[in-house]
Amino acid sequence: MPPHFRVSEAAALLGVSDDTVRRWAEAGRLTLSGSPAVIPGAELAALAQQLAGESPLAAAFPTSRASARNRLTGIVTRVVRDGVMAQVEMQAGPFRLVSLMSREAADELGLEPGTLATASVKATTVVVELP
Repeated sequence: MPPHFRVSEAAALLGVSDDTVRRWAEAGRLTLSGSPAVIPGAELAALAQQLAGESPLAAAFPTSRASARNRLTGIVTRVVRDGVMAQVEMQAGPFRLVSLMSREAADELGLEPGTLATASVKATTVVVELP
């Protein structure tokens, strides 16, 4: 059976309220069916992609040309420096990201709490888990 999501789950995944999901359903943007009401996962995924493209954050901070496709814009929340390395933490929406880099790189970028930054994620392995 294809995945379906309850209204509250869809709202959490899209970063909106339950009422917004219900309004979108009334307007025909989403399909609700069953009791309790659920939304088809494929339909929710398509809407999530559409909303990401319409995001004010995406428009305000367009990505530069780079080979890394996974880019998350957020704000630096913590920087811990030692002699050689720096640990940089940032919040990109609901996602907390942590990067280890050279202290020199962190200093050259001027990374401090409150700095707007974009994390580029490029890895040979990405682990995907089910909740």
